[in-house]
Parts: sequence; structure tokens; C-alpha cells
Amino acid sequence: MITRIYFWKIPRRRALWAIARMALDRRYLKRNSAIGFWKLLGTGKGETFTPRDADATRWGLLVTIREVELKRFENSRVIRRWNQRATSNFSGTLRAISVHGTWSNKSPFAIDESASNWTGPIAAITRARIKTRKNLIFWRSVPPVTTALHQSDGLVNAIGIGEAPLGLQGTFSIWRDAKAVREFAYRGAAHQAAIAATAREAWYAEELFARFALVDQRGAL
Repeated sequence: MITRIYFWKIPRRRALWAIARMALDRRYLKRNSAIGFWKLLGTGKGETFTPRDADATRWGLLVTIREVELKRFENSRVIRRWNQRATSNFSGTLRAISVHGTWSNKSPFAIDESASNWTGPIAAITRARIKTRKNLIFWRSVPPVTTALHQSDGLVNAIGIGEAPLGLQGTFSIWRDAKAVREFAYRGAAHQAAIAATAREAWYAEELFARFALVDQRGAL
């Protein structure tokens, strides 16, 4: 299996169309036997992880798929439909270097040994299901971390991703190299404080952190 991620920018007038496709495209993705795991994604600024972050003009899709079937999938009606209506798009091929945690009670990304010595750009996905009663304290803790993230040396770009307006939140980020990711994750004071708070408050019902070799990318995030 290989992981592909897509993001599309659309005109604001097509926001209702995009919301409808988020529901309708599920049928095709569920029935495609070549796909091992998929998530249709909303996006946001990734600053507060509250509904006010939401960006109605950018939408995404993540899939793991058999590599021999990728070309056919790229020509599917789902992908072509989004590409035709997008004003710009981004797509990337990801090979997993490290994965911790689960997503919807699944382990969707298999470690790819061919990426173990990768020295190029890194993509990182974080995702968490937040306990409802912990939302408020989580939101209060987020701003210092997101400020530190966007100021990090080596960060190329980062956006918020989500499966729902509340409670199911994450980030997708691109970094210059693996060293830049490690510097933020293990040496940044704000991030270390957030890790300590996570252990103390136990605000996640489920979490996942994954790093990937970004072996191919097209368009701008």
C-alpha cells in the first residue's frame, strides 16, 4: 500500500457542492477494493482547532491504496471531479517512516523500509479524537503550540485537518527534513509543555502521529 494525500482549493461559491461531495464520495471510496484506508477531510488554519478555524474553500482526501492501482484511481471520477472544479490543488505521495497510535481504531500506515534513510522533505500527520469534556482545556492549550509550529525553522507549510467541526482534529505539515521535525517535536518548549499537559489531562480518546517521506508532490499546499 502507498499513501496519497490531496487538497483542493475551490471558489467559495462551490462550498455547498464540496460539502455534498464529502457525503457522496464516501460510497465510491468504501466500494473500491484497492483502497485500504481513506478519510475525507475538511481543513482550517490549524490555530485554535475550533470551528472558527474552518476553511470552506479547501478540502482534502487521504487514501492508502495498492500502488499498481494508483494510476487508475488518479483517473477516477472522484479525483477528476475535484480537479475540474479546483482553482488549485496539491497532491503528495507518502511513504511511512514512523507511526504511533491509531486512527478510527485502525493502524492505517505500514512502515516502508525503503524510506528509512530518506533525506528529503518530510510530511507529518497528527490526528486526535478529543474527549468532549476536555475540549475547553484543550483549546486553551493550543495557541502557544501552533504559534511555535508556524515559527519553526524548517517548516515549509502546515494546515489544520479535521473529520468534523469538533473533537476530531489534526494537522498536516511539510518540513525541510527529518531534523527539522525532531527539533520542533523534542526541543520546542511549547510542544514539550503540550506533551506534559496531554499526559496530565488525558484529553485524547485516541491519537496518532506519523512521519512520512514526501517522495512526490504536485502543486502548492
